[in-house]
Amino acid sequence: MKVVFLAGGFGTRISEESAYKPKPMIEIGGQPILWHIMKEYSYYGHNEFIICAGYKQYIIKEWFNNFFLHNSDISYDFRNGKNEMTVCHQHCEPWKVTVVDTGLHTMTGGRIKRIQPYIGSETFMMTYGDGVCDVDIKKLAEFHKEHGKIATLTAVMLEQQKGILDIDGDNAVKSFREKSQVDKAPINAGYMVLEPQIFDYIEGDQTVFEREPLEKLAKEGQLMSYMHRGFWQCMDNKREKDTLEKLLAANQAPWKKWED
Repeated sequence: MKVVFLAGGFGTRISEESAYKPKPMIEIGGQPILWHIMKEYSYYGHNEFIICAGYKQYIIKEWFNNFFLHNSDISYDFRNGKNEMTVCHQHCEPWKVTVVDTGLHTMTGGRIKRIQPYIGSETFMMTYGDGVCDVDIKKLAEFHKEHGKIATLTAVMLEQQKGILDIDGDNAVKSFREKSQVDKAPINAGYMVLEPQIFDYIEGDQTVFEREPLEKLAKEGQLMSYMHRGFWQCMDNKREKDTLEKLLAANQAPWKKWED
């Protein structure tokens, strides 16, 4: 399954760093948080990624353009007036990455709509480029396949201002409420699985995915939740970035299941 990342926003709440780079490229532990999320999916065998870029999208492209060089052992031979470069050993990932410029001011739904040609008629995964999680992605995909609905989102219980979910006993999402107040309730943590019919619910660039599309899916009984009771943390501000940094430094990062 292909994995889509929403990585085009301005990241204004962490402007200390997002003034210079896209939010998903802000580093924790020496690597962009986007890299950490990709490693999560790769751990479960998902290695084809589509990145919905926008703000400072060229930085994402340049980072991947140099990815092979920066993750390989290189021998440079300048003898005899030559400039020869030999790759001695590479440590790269088995990834195929497509970076799509989905526009500077495009809303989340519009960004997803724009990558439709790269998805075709396939089921795909989608998440945000600013949060890490220890969700079992294999079980998430199996859950989605079993219920047969158009969309599955991962829900977590947190006291934060996120999209509030009303979930009934069979895990169907009955309603979807965007940020309005702080209350302890299941919230949308991303890590979604989507059928290609999702594109029919998105009108264009100004569609906010978390509003009309998800609200309509919920009303139609086509939105299911996969309840995750483990670790999930977005990186909306410097305090949250520092928290993730400390977990990595202490070798206690729950999302890090791969070996170095």
